[in-house]
Amino acid sequence: MSRLPAPLNRLPFPVIGSPLFIISTPKLVIAQCIAGVAGSMPALNARPAEQLEEWLIEITEALAKHNQAHPEQPAAPFAINQIVHKSNDRLEHDMAMCVKYKVPIIITSLGAREDINAAAHSYGGVVLHDVINNKHAHKAIEKGADGLIAVAAGAGGHAGVKSPFALIQEIRQWFDGPLVLSGAISTGDAVLAAQAAGADFAYIGSAFIATQEARASDAYKQAIVDSDSDDIVYSNLFTGVHGNYLAPSIRNAGLDPEHLPESDPSKMNFGGDKSKAWKDIWGCGQGIGAVTQIQSTADYVAKLKREYAAARRRLLAMNYA
Repeated sequence: MSRLPAPLNRLPFPVIGSPLFIISTPKLVIAQCIAGVAGSMPALNARPAEQLEEWLIEITEALAKHNQAHPEQPAAPFAINQIVHKSNDRLEHDMAMCVKYKVPIIITSLGAREDINAAAHSYGGVVLHDVINNKHAHKAIEKGADGLIAVAAGAGGHAGVKSPFALIQEIRQWFDGPLVLSGAISTGDAVLAAQAAGADFAYIGSAFIATQEARASDAYKQAIVDSDSDDIVYSNLFTGVHGNYLAPSIRNAGLDPEHLPESDPSKMNFGGDKSKAWKDIWGCGQGIGAVTQIQSTADYVAKLKREYAAARRRLLAMNYA
C-alpha cells in the first residue's frame, strides 16, 4: 500500500465515488462522504458556471456541520472532477472556485496540466489523474499529479481496454504513490480485490447511479437494476472518446447498439450542444450485474462494508502459505 498524503489518508473506507456526468450533485456527494467514501462530481454538472460556487458552499458547510456533530465519525473528503480538454472553456473559472473553497481532491481527466496541479497544491489539495494506459500514467506524474486513477476495461463512461491486472502491475513497477482502480467494481469483494492487486482505493460509479440521492431518472436507475454486463456497449460515438453505455438507452434513441458508427475523436465535446443531444444515452460500466435494487447511498455503502469484511474473513480462512 502507498504512503498516502492528506487528505487521502483520512478516508474511512477505501472507496472513491467516481464523478458521474449530469448525475452527481451535492446531494449525492454529501451522502457519499457522510457514509464514509469520498464523494465526487464533475465541475461541469453545475450549470450555469456560477452554480458551482453555490454547490461548493453547500458541500463544505454540510460536511463541516456533520463533523461538528459527529467528531467520532467524520465525513470522508470530497472531490471535484475537472475536464482538462480544450473544449472546456470553463476550466479556469471552475478551478478558481476549487482553490477558493480548498477542495480536498481534484480529479483531472482528458489532459494533464502543470498549472492545474500547481493550483491544487497551493492550498494543500491532492490531484488524482485518470489514465487508461501506462504511457499516460507516466505523463501525468511527470506533470505533477499526486496519484493515478487506473481506468481499466469495464469501467463506466470513458473507459480503457486494459485488464486491471495488466494496468496495475505496469504502473506499480515504477509508481509507489496513491493509486485508484476503476473498472466494474460494485461489491465489497471487488474493493478488496483491487487492493490485493496493488491499488489503494477502488473507484465506484455505476452502482451509485442506482441510489436514491443520484440525479438520474427512475428509468435509468431501473435499467441498471435490470441489466448486466451483456447490456453494455463500448463506443466513441457520443463524445468522441470511447466509453461504456447501456444498450437500452441507445435503442431508445433510435440507434442499433450493435452497429454504431465511429465518431471523429478530434471533435470531442463535453459541455455543448453535442452533450445535450446525447443526454438520454446512459453511461454505465460492466459491474452492474451486482446491482439488484435502488437504495440509499448509506445502505449501499453499508453493504459494501459488510461484503468487504466478509471477503477478508474468507481469505484469512484459506490459510495459503
